[in-house]
Amino acid sequence: MELATGEFRNTLDEKGRLSLPAKLRTSLTSSVLIITQGMDNCLWVFTPESWQKLSDQIFESTSLFQQQGRNIQRRVIAPAQEVEIDKAGRIAIPQSLREFAKLEKECVVLGIAHRIEIWDQETYKAWLEATEAEFEAASEALNIQNL
Repeated sequence: MELATGEFRNTLDEKGRLSLPAKLRTSLTSSVLIITQGMDNCLWVFTPESWQKLSDQIFESTSLFQQQGRNIQRRVIAPAQEVEIDKAGRIAIPQSLREFAKLEKECVVLGIAHRIEIWDQETYKAWLEATEAEFEAASEALNIQNL
């Protein structure tokens, strides 16, 4: 399943719930999602099918007997939790994951094909600024022909 794309601003409520944008919800076939720690201090959200593929790939490419493999399993697989989309279109983000991503109030929700990312708004702004040069270099290296 491919999720819709887009960048959205939403507010985390006092109970730790975040409204998923309607555009992203309409592409879902289930009210269950998997949320875990992502890279760059954001949260990754997957459909159960996408999560199963990712976790299978992680286990196939890592070893319990190698430190790097254990680190990936502990950082991505272990913190993953199942959440349900309620009737109002919200998900309750577990406290441990809110703390990891430093989510307090203002959030950015990114739809990126097979996953959703949830960022603290200020963390996302700082990340964009800090990675601008890398983005420009990566863009030039893509070698995409004119459309």
